[in-house]
Amino acid sequence: MLKKIVRGIFSAIGLMIGYIIGNSLLGIPNIQDIKYLSTFPGNIIFLVIISLLFGIILYIFSPVIYKSISNLVEYIERNIQKLTLIEIICGALGAVIALILMSFIAKPINGIYPIVGPVLFILLNLISAIIGADILIKKKDDITALLVNIKKPATKEKKSKNNVVKGIPKVLDTSVIIDGRIFDICETGFIEGPLVIPNFVLDELRHISDSSDSLKRNRGRRGLDILNRIQKELSIETQIWEGDFPKINEVDSKLLKLAQTLNGKVITNDYNLNKVAEFQGVPVLNINELSNAIKSVVLPGEEMQIDIVKDGKESTQGVAYLDDGTMIVVESGKKYIGETIRVIVTSVLQTAAGRMIFAKPRDN
Repeated sequence: MLKKIVRGIFSAIGLMIGYIIGNSLLGIPNIQDIKYLSTFPGNIIFLVIISLLFGIILYIFSPVIYKSISNLVEYIERNIQKLTLIEIICGALGAVIALILMSFIAKPINGIYPIVGPVLFILLNLISAIIGADILIKKKDDITALLVNIKKPATKEKKSKNNVVKGIPKVLDTSVIIDGRIFDICETGFIEGPLVIPNFVLDELRHISDSSDSLKRNRGRRGLDILNRIQKELSIETQIWEGDFPKINEVDSKLLKLAQTLNGKVITNDYNLNKVAEFQGVPVLNINELSNAIKSVVLPGEEMQIDIVKDGKESTQGVAYLDDGTMIVVESGKKYIGETIRVIVTSVLQTAAGRMIFAKPRDN
């Protein structure tokens, strides 16, 4: 139905164009000298033929024109969807500024020739608008930083009046969101806001949650559920960072750049990201390091009561676990599997994976 309506509109436009062109042709002296066109009926027939000719041409080519316009609109929509709200605002602002400047610069060109001048003027305005929009989109980070710096004195004065101190921004990594322990840590109040969730991290989570791999899909959905719980169930401040760093491809590199931009810290449990952040001087809060730090401290010679659950690597060893997951290797403990016994700690080994405790049965 829509195609038929569009075809009718183009046919009507063709008729009008044909009438205008035919009327212009009749005003040419050489054509007026033609015998058949010098009479009124001849003029009418000529206008009808020219109008019908252009109407038929646009009727025939209307599907191609319609498809081209549809493709152009879809292309523009796809590109606009890739842009953030800040980029769209900066692009529109850049285009307006460029058009205002070009209207003064190119104004003399408008009056050069009756037809060429206005066409050249329109083309220059279009080119300047595209260039202006492109420049301000590329410089959006600098503009945002400038506006933040201008706003800082006022916010500092307001904070001093209200005695409110805003915490250091904590940028959340994808791995720590999927891990889920961040919710429990925030719930205890050991981490203050604001928690910054970058838009590119949300995109990565959405991509993972749409994966064909069921394990990845469940991990991605778990991460999104954790974010929803943090926003709805906790009083901690959360912020969605809409920006991006187009020149940086890797998400980890974007996280570090964002932390540097915001003068904040990165919360992660990724060992490699932790090392890169240390090298670049970006502060990191590692969930795994926190977990190891709060595990119970035991010293050689201490006694404890444990449940031997399985055998160890050596033929006589038994293995037990503390409530925090710390593994205890018991010498000559294999025969006590399934029993609760008291042991004496002989040594404690700290590894990159965590803490291991070695012990022996007290009866021995």
